[in-house]
Amino acid sequence: MINLLRLEQGVARIVEDDPWVLVRDEVRAPGPLILPLAAYEAGQGVWLGPDDEVEHLQPWLATLPLIALDFPSFRDGRAYSQAYLLRTRLGWQGELRAIGDVLRDQLSHMRQCGFDAFALRADKSAEDALKGLAGMSVLYGRSAIEPRPLFRRR
Repeated sequence: MINLLRLEQGVARIVEDDPWVLVRDEVRAPGPLILPLAAYEAGQGVWLGPDDEVEHLQPWLATLPLIALDFPSFRDGRAYSQAYLLRTRLGWQGELRAIGDVLRDQLSHMRQCGFDAFALRADKSAEDALKGLAGMSVLYGRSAIEPRPLFRRR
């Protein structure tokens, strides 16, 4: 079971009816798929591993319905940079989903980097993770969702 949280108009909610199926191996399931970059097909979602370059998606950004970025371990933070680049440099406006080893403690920072959907590890509570999205009430530095640092917001 996937515990999926999604931000909608800045409010986090638990998603009960997500149609997307993450494909990590050769087995395909019915429904809209999230495919690895190497197997991407038009009309499907795509997921990037930590070694994939986000710039490779540029030709398809206008038509991609969803991009997922993989955290193979909570210690591997390369997807934070990928998310920030997609939002700020490439102007991605669609759903940006965190997948893999996604934990409550990471959610606030993921949000600041541009993620708006979070597929939590199956052994974690989605209700508990909603509290992680509340995170910090004041952010000092700039981020993908607030490009002005605090001293510029006064």
